Amino acid sequence: FLDICYISASVPQMIVNCLVRIPIISLGQCLAQMCAGLYLGVVECLLLAVMAYDRCIAIGDPLRYSVRMGPQLCAQLAGASWVSAFLLTVVPVLTMPLEFCGQHIINHFSCELLAVLKLACNDLWIYELLIMVTSSLTLLAPFAFILASYGCILGAVLKMHSAEGRKKAFSTCSSHLTVVIIFYGTAISMYMMPQDKASRDKDKIISMLYGIVTP
Repeated sequence: FLDICYISASVPQMIVNCLVRIPIISLGQCLAQMCAGLYLGVVECLLLAVMAYDRCIAIGDPLRYSVRMGPQLCAQLAGASWVSAFLLTVVPVLTMPLEFCGQHIINHFSCELLAVLKLACNDLWIYELLIMVTSSLTLLAPFAFILASYGCILGAVLKMHSAEGRKKAFSTCSSHLTVVIIFYGTAISMYMMPQDKASRDKDKIISMLYGIVTP
């Protein structure tokens, strides 16, 4: 469900833009697309961390998995991810509106946050600070948690005596680990690394990786 929503936030408009000679989007649609992309992207970050914890318990303590990861806890973790993402993305955007003036040409495939901010007339230091703080909470912290979880998983796998058990454990984690590397690697390079003019075209490709490929 999340992956479908995440792709739907940007891909349909991108297809429309490719089919028309002069792509146009209203300010309201653009801001809605930006908020939806931010919100669903942060939900994805948090749920990937939850999934890493789930695999850590499943491999590290399989006999008590049903007790430690019951339906109620899973629902609570998923709900907390959706609510936390809303508080970290949508609320700040709504409480600190952007003002636009001058040229309104977005140098991007979609209404991505950094591309939209380049058009704003506001003093952007508060927004840049907010992006850094939010990125630390939604990218670095979950990524560190995922690394710790996989450290526990690796320790549990090395203790297994059965080669078949090790193979099954690695196959269980391989797809998730691949998504984590692509998603977090591209998102961190976008939002946590210094930006310059030469990186604009590169950022377009990177945003497609974490916004379209990984879901």
